[in-house]
Amino acid sequence: MGYTAHETAIIDTGARVGDGTRIWHWVHICSGAMIGERCVFGQNVFVGNRVIIGNNVKIQNNVSVYDNVTLEDDVFCGPSMVFTNVYNPRSAIIRKDEYRDTLVRRGASLGANCTIVCGATIGQYAFIGAGAVVTGDVPDFALMVGVPARPIGWMSRYGERLDLPVNGHGAEATCPHTGDCYRLVKDRCMLIPA
Repeated sequence: MGYTAHETAIIDTGARVGDGTRIWHWVHICSGAMIGERCVFGQNVFVGNRVIIGNNVKIQNNVSVYDNVTLEDDVFCGPSMVFTNVYNPRSAIIRKDEYRDTLVRRGASLGANCTIVCGATIGQYAFIGAGAVVTGDVPDFALMVGVPARPIGWMSRYGERLDLPVNGHGAEATCPHTGDCYRLVKDRCMLIPA
């Protein structure tokens, strides 16, 4: 066993957990889950059967990652943030065959208490502010806040806000920590390789 789990954690037989992963108090990982290396699961996290989690993912306390959610490498899930997998739930109607896929791309950060409504793709290195409610796709590097979430700017891979307008074409900014250059191309932020 190449991972560490607290004695209160429940890891169902069949779950695949990568080396170096740390699993804390009262976590439940279901049998079909696939989890990468060097991940951290805070207290009271639930991971469903049809969940794929990449390497170096950090999931803070009180987060449930339900079926049909995929988290790529280096994703951060803040405390008590929420995923859904049914768009129009009713207690009396079974809709397990209507689950919608949610994809969180590499390096994205999902702030505390935000909600990701199922069916959305969150772009690479996007930053979802605390308490935001995401109801659709989010572009790479976008900074999203509010209910419903709306773009208010752009974030670098390092996690610093870039001095770029929300919309436009051709404007450029440099991350003060890494020197990486970013350019707006038709209302989308692009990393310009050195």
